[in-house]
Amino acid sequence: MAGSSKQTLKLNLKIWRQEGPNEKGHFMEHKAEDISPDMSFLEMIDVVNQQLIKKGERPIEFDHDCREGICGMCSMVINGNPHGPEKATTTCQLHMRKFKDGDSIVIEPFRAKAFPVVRDLVVDRSSFDRVIESGGYISVNTGNAQDANTLPVRKENADLAFEAATCIGCGACVAACKNASASLFVSAKLAHLNLLPQGQVEAEDRVLNMVAQMDEEGFGACTNTGACSAACPKEIKLENIAKMNSSYAKAKMKSRS
Repeated sequence: MAGSSKQTLKLNLKIWRQEGPNEKGHFMEHKAEDISPDMSFLEMIDVVNQQLIKKGERPIEFDHDCREGICGMCSMVINGNPHGPEKATTTCQLHMRKFKDGDSIVIEPFRAKAFPVVRDLVVDRSSFDRVIESGGYISVNTGNAQDANTLPVRKENADLAFEAATCIGCGACVAACKNASASLFVSAKLAHLNLLPQGQVEAEDRVLNMVAQMDEEGFGACTNTGACSAACPKEIKLENIAKMNSSYAKAKMKSRS
């Protein structure tokens, strides 16, 4: 108990600490005390950091921004699960009531060649940015924006495009994949553009360029284990990868002919 009738948690944390990209990292044990079950996981780390600062020690560095499950920056592997044990949830939306008093929690950064560690739990995911820069946009000049209601789009395609567009680019799919594949991320970005009329003009070039950039960044190949979709906080579907592979094969054959 911590000065009130409300139960608080005392946790044993094993956190990855690494001074820089070229330094050797290691796990360090920390105690988290007086943790409210209503705190988010990031708020819990905030409390630990306050305790470290009071002791004159360096706080734990981690990525965050919106803390609303939107930006995708809160990339952590918690007890072996990207974003933690709760399905379809980002780290910032994971609450401490999912853990029990006295639990041991292992916290580490996303592991992938294309996601080098910057410091502690912060990884460099600029490889995703370069994949987007290679084709994840629409550049066709169409003049003034057309009224949405006058542009016919099949309901099925619109729904699939919107589902794919919910991808927040967090990288959990990469962290969950044994090959560190980015296929789910890339296929989602392709689907939400290629399924709509505005994106179909550049669809072939887009898939060729984005897949080529994905390979250049050092991401692994997809072997369809499904770990990526299971770990995705937005539950992006595996069928997007199948669509990407089909579109890539057709575009490659056409480019050769």
